[in-house]
Amino acid sequence: MTLRLPVIDVSPLLAGNDSARRAVAEEIGAACRDLGFFYAAGHAISPATLDQLARASHRFFALPEAEKMQIAMARGGRAWRGFFPVGGELTSGKPDIKEGIYFGEELGPDDARVAAGLPLHGANLFPDAVPELREAVTAFMHGAEQSAHAIMEGVALSLDLDAQYFRRAYTSQPTLLFRIFHYPASSPGEGWGVGEHTDYGLLTLLVQDDIGGLQVKTPHGWIDAPPIPSALVVNIGDMLDMLTAGYYRSTPHRVFNSSGRSRLSFPFFFDPGFDARIVPLPGHAAANDSAQRWDKANLHAFEGAYGDYLMGKVGKVFPGLAASVSVTRASSP
Repeated sequence: MTLRLPVIDVSPLLAGNDSARRAVAEEIGAACRDLGFFYAAGHAISPATLDQLARASHRFFALPEAEKMQIAMARGGRAWRGFFPVGGELTSGKPDIKEGIYFGEELGPDDARVAAGLPLHGANLFPDAVPELREAVTAFMHGAEQSAHAIMEGVALSLDLDAQYFRRAYTSQPTLLFRIFHYPASSPGEGWGVGEHTDYGLLTLLVQDDIGGLQVKTPHGWIDAPPIPSALVVNIGDMLDMLTAGYYRSTPHRVFNSSGRSRLSFPFFFDPGFDARIVPLPGHAAANDSAQRWDKANLHAFEGAYGDYLMGKVGKVFPGLAASVSVTRASSP
């Protein structure tokens, strides 16, 4: 029997009655316990938005390198936004075979988080040569955030919590991060597009093109997570692992593009507020599970705000940029 990720229709979480929402929550809970991954159908991102985003992204990555570098991440400063070239991002210390653009919530200088100097908060960088990318990214992030809030309501219900628990405690002002990744066509043995890793936050919503290449580590070995038209790949991150004390475990995954064609992917990271304090949920006692983790790290030894965890991780992905951006800040009480 071939193991596959379950497909869950999350539309009742966006507009459904209590019994339908509970049924979806049970499916989400089972997926979080078993694999940490599932496909989400019935989400809030329109097909038109996905099509516009794909077309604009292809146009951007076809630009000459010098033109792409006009929105290089070094120009994004503390907001940590913009383009990076192939090999510019590291996973587990090794360069990834991909290029990409980093986006986040669009925030002006009058936003309290920007005024306080929080890293990863600020204005996005968009290319003048592909003006339609701004509209596509904005529409995608709006639909993805709406979908993520709804799915987290399902997660809350699956844990016998009030549906609004996470919104009240962690995501009333979430950290929203969006990436567009382009994996060039590669030769066998050339290397991983992205090496084995887990995501840092609460929830990741991923759109893939038709190429595939995503692999998920399960108790029975690695399995492929091929694209399903109109469905998102959803996985839980380290923060939900921490909050549930490992009851819902963040799952390692990786990408290898062996198709001989270039590949696009669009991961949206829905994370706690930057200053949210991460403590286990009621009834969930933290334990050292480092022996079971892919990186042998004791995830549950962390104490502090989500932003501290995130910056510690992101600084390893872009060490050069991290060195140029001071992360000293005043923490909220």
